[in-house]
Order: sequence, then structure tokens, then C-alpha cells
Amino acid sequence: MGESVAPLEKIMLVEDEEDIRAVAELALEAVGGFTLKTCHSGANALESLDVFRPQLILLDVMMPSMDGPSTLRAIREKPGFANTPAVFMTAKVQPDEVKGYLALGAVAVIPKPFDPMTLSDRIREIWDNLD
Repeated sequence: MGESVAPLEKIMLVEDEEDIRAVAELALEAVGGFTLKTCHSGANALESLDVFRPQLILLDVMMPSMDGPSTLRAIREKPGFANTPAVFMTAKVQPDEVKGYLALGAVAVIPKPFDPMTLSDRIREIWDNLD
């Protein structure tokens, strides 16, 4: 057992589709009890980072203008966010695609559509396994 990680409380979700944001909010706030900040775009996420200071960032891969990977690159360049764990959410989960996302610096990939009842458990599991 490594040193205990602080409990996960603050999650930022970056997702351009409103219905997915709504389901994720339900899954993470109502079911999971997390404090959630939802952002509708990468630019919106970058504006909110310093104020919200998330412990973990959930990123949709496919978004207009600034996709998940380029959002993550921009987040990594912000002071204090070089190591904030990021999880990609995507329907593209072929093994080579997943490997590519992990190579970009994500700690995990969650397939879409996700199950709202188990999403927060899955995220806690990812958080507890960070070293």
C-alpha cells in the first residue's frame, strides 16, 4: 500500500454535448457525491481551471474547435496542472486508440456511452489506482 491519496472530490468534465453533460452530472453529483464543474468546450475548461482547481479532469475526445487531446495539451501547459490526472471519454476504444490516448498523458479511457450508475465507481477506482 502506497501513501493514501486525498479523497477525490472535485472533477471537471469537458463535454460539448449537453445531454451527455446532464447524464454525467447526475452520475457524478447525485450518484457519486462529487463536486462537478462542467465545461462545454476546451476553451471554457481552460478559463475555469484556476478558479475550480479540479483534482481530476474528464475529457470528451471529439469536440469541435478544440478536441480532447489538444485541450489536455493546453491544460498541461498551465502552471499547477502538469500532473492533474485526466481521463478521456470516447466511443473510440479500439486497443490501439486507447494506447494512443494513454500515450497523450491520460490515466485512463472510459468508453461511451457510459453507465451513469457505475461511472462514479469507475472514476474512484481510477483515482485509487493512481501512483
